[in-house]
Amino acid sequence: MAGRIPDNVLEDVLSRVNIVELIAGYIPLKRAGRNFRANCPFHHEKTPSFMVSPDRQIYHCFGCGAGGNAFNFLIQYERLEFREAVQMLAKKVGVELPCDTAQDNHTASLSAAVHKVNELAASYFHGNLSLPAAQPARDYLLRRGLKDNTIKLFKIGFALNAWDSLINFLRQKGVNLSFIEKSGLALAKDSGGYYDRFRNRIIFPIFDARERPVAFGGRVLDESMPKYMNSPETACYIKGKHLYGLHLSKEAIRQNNLAVVVEGYLDFILPFQEGFQNIVASLGTALTYDQIRLLKRYAENVVMVYDPDEAGQAATLRSLDMFIEEGVNVKVAAIPKGLDPDTFVRKEGVGAFRQIIDSASKLFDYKLKVLSSRYNIADAEGKAKICSEMLPTINRFTDAVLKSEYLKKLAEALKIKEEALFEELKKLKSDPGNYGFAVKNDLPVFKAHPAEKLLMRLMLEESELIARIRESIGPDDFQNKNISKVVSVMFELSQQGKQLEVSSLVNYLQDETVSQFICESAFEPELSSQDKEKIIEDCVKRLKNEKMRSQRLKLHEQIKAAQHCGDEDKMNCLMHEFNDLIKKEVRQ
Repeated sequence: MAGRIPDNVLEDVLSRVNIVELIAGYIPLKRAGRNFRANCPFHHEKTPSFMVSPDRQIYHCFGCGAGGNAFNFLIQYERLEFREAVQMLAKKVGVELPCDTAQDNHTASLSAAVHKVNELAASYFHGNLSLPAAQPARDYLLRRGLKDNTIKLFKIGFALNAWDSLINFLRQKGVNLSFIEKSGLALAKDSGGYYDRFRNRIIFPIFDARERPVAFGGRVLDESMPKYMNSPETACYIKGKHLYGLHLSKEAIRQNNLAVVVEGYLDFILPFQEGFQNIVASLGTALTYDQIRLLKRYAENVVMVYDPDEAGQAATLRSLDMFIEEGVNVKVAAIPKGLDPDTFVRKEGVGAFRQIIDSASKLFDYKLKVLSSRYNIADAEGKAKICSEMLPTINRFTDAVLKSEYLKKLAEALKIKEEALFEELKKLKSDPGNYGFAVKNDLPVFKAHPAEKLLMRLMLEESELIARIRESIGPDDFQNKNISKVVSVMFELSQQGKQLEVSSLVNYLQDETVSQFICESAFEPELSSQDKEKIIEDCVKRLKNEKMRSQRLKLHEQIKAAQHCGDEDKMNCLMHEFNDLIKKEVRQ
């Protein structure tokens, strides 16, 4: 599905969705007249200002400005891309989305098939854990502090010490051998045939943010190597795009506006089990941009819990600059040497773990501390090496005030002149990079002439008025570009004979600022008791006069410029145009 989803398909999905039922599945709604009200899920408030309209199938918060249709709500609440939101709702209401090419169709079918195989495998592995052969695995999990409910919640399982037990199970379920291999669960023998990838290992299923099993991690019970074995990349699993446990922790991360990042499965599971739930695991790899962007959908703040050894420090340092580039506030927390999060929580308790997170070091302080331990801070060469690694980090900040403050702090720490650091900073190529797509609610205020807003409101209230207004005025008569865009779409839909629905209009525009303004206007009291013909006549007159006044001022400036340059021919032409405009105003 590489191209744009057709408008008629989007409208079909929306027509089958009840936005009140959808939003009520996430937050409690209370009836308020014809609408429903709640505390806004997108900002903290004590007095409910979040409204949902069953008539128009839209929502709007009068506190933070959030608003839109069912797609927009999922985008904001679940932190999805537009296409992902459409896919989720389409599946919910039974609408099949078209694929753009045969290749897309094949990829979508293969991905769905792999998900299905993974679901069967996850169930099989989890069932194995109750077998007598899995007693060593159960004993290991209990020694590591896992409770029975936790094992069930995470669907932890066991791969039997056999060459083809999973293959035989899946084949009995009608799964083709080629799909088992494409799921990464079977390997081909040189002599022909297949064997299970995971054997005699504890199995940790890996789920995506939509709670679908996409891969597996297997841990040995003895000292054999490799200690951990993970699924290869498949049609539904790409390494570096997923975070372990996010499907269970995303709500806590959103509520706290903070994600704590650890490394391994048990580093995640033990704190989560004990009540510290705004946490994810990086699956044992260095964090990628994709993982950081995934986190950014749910929180603006991250704390990295690093391994205190040199390799752990190096991995953490590499990640820090990536967080800056993605506009995420990042801190670093240190677990005492010789411990990892799961052993620390078992020994010291989750309260002590929380204290470590709360006292995490700021990015600048952590990096400077690590570099100061590597290089001699009293030596000129050591200072130069520290600067060569600190300045690129400082340069990644887009806020000039922050840059200035960090330069000052670095100069004080190294006891060198701030001007020298500034000169070195200027040598660096400025390339902050900002690839984030998280939804923000601090959108610019939508300013427009009251007459423009009023005409748009009238057309939103009664689509029958669109044709009447279109006879008197055009989109270019609206000075505000955003309203001009909305009006242009409404006129176009009206000419096509389509019934205008506010929720559908939001899809045609796909502009967050404009969509929020439309929803805000739609929730304002109706003008039905007033003389709408008189309102239209007055508004149209005002807009035409405003447009001519704007044109007159523009011409006046152009005439002054031509006069200043001594361009008499251009000045005469502009004067003629100016006089025609004056005559037109007088006639009106």
